[in-house]
Amino acid sequence: MAVLGAHVDQADLIGEAQARGAQLAQIFIGDPQAWKGHAVGYLDGPAALKQAAEDAGITLVVHAPYVINVATTNNRIRIPSRKMLQKQVSLAAEIGAIGVVVHGGHVLASDDEAAGFDNWRKCIDQLDAEVPIFIENTAGGNKAMARGVEKLERLWASVLEADGGDQVGFCLDTCHAYAGGEELAGLVERVTAVTGRIDLVHANDSRDAFDSGADRHANLGQGSLPGDELVELVRQAGAPVVVETPGGVAEHAADLAWLRERLG
Repeated sequence: MAVLGAHVDQADLIGEAQARGAQLAQIFIGDPQAWKGHAVGYLDGPAALKQAAEDAGITLVVHAPYVINVATTNNRIRIPSRKMLQKQVSLAAEIGAIGVVVHGGHVLASDDEAAGFDNWRKCIDQLDAEVPIFIENTAGGNKAMARGVEKLERLWASVLEADGGDQVGFCLDTCHAYAGGEELAGLVERVTAVTGRIDLVHANDSRDAFDSGADRHANLGQGSLPGDELVELVRQAGAPVVVETPGGVAEHAADLAWLRERLG
């Protein structure tokens, strides 16, 4: 049986996870749109959070801030991004998280994409990976590093050239894949042929149509994704699952129940 979870607020993540019937809690450590102020918000500190999660049987995952873009050629973004990613990894290690999800980023419209892939290599070379990072596929952007399997193949070739590249994981987002132009049927096989692994699945329906490029999640069974293909993808991936769907406790609990029922 897959470990099923949801993205929750870090302030009361144990209670939030339990209220949803989740075995896993994904959190932001700090404001995902900010460059500063990132700290573990659990009242008694990181060590206490680690122990509380262990006692409750809740697996923890950290999602890195959206502002991180280690691929860009803009030094004013890339250098702070590397520093922030390192901080997120270190904080994740303190709370016992299994990994840090981070988006693949993008280069400028005028840039050669090869520069972005190589910037990922440099980032991994310099990263002290106390816990692994899970690079997540993205839905849109012509210059994105992780939109579609073809881009992932180029990205992973660069990642594997880095010291520690073989420890880098992958997070497969179903909405991002579908909106990015990848059919869900056979996707696990196509992805693992490139990355060799899937460490986490973001099971999200898509508000918008196939290949729309729009990163707009919908509750499971209420968007444009073929429901049977989503369930089969989760089954084939064999990885922990996080729903990042609209709403709160009731909606997430319903999404997890929808998935659990169909997984059998």
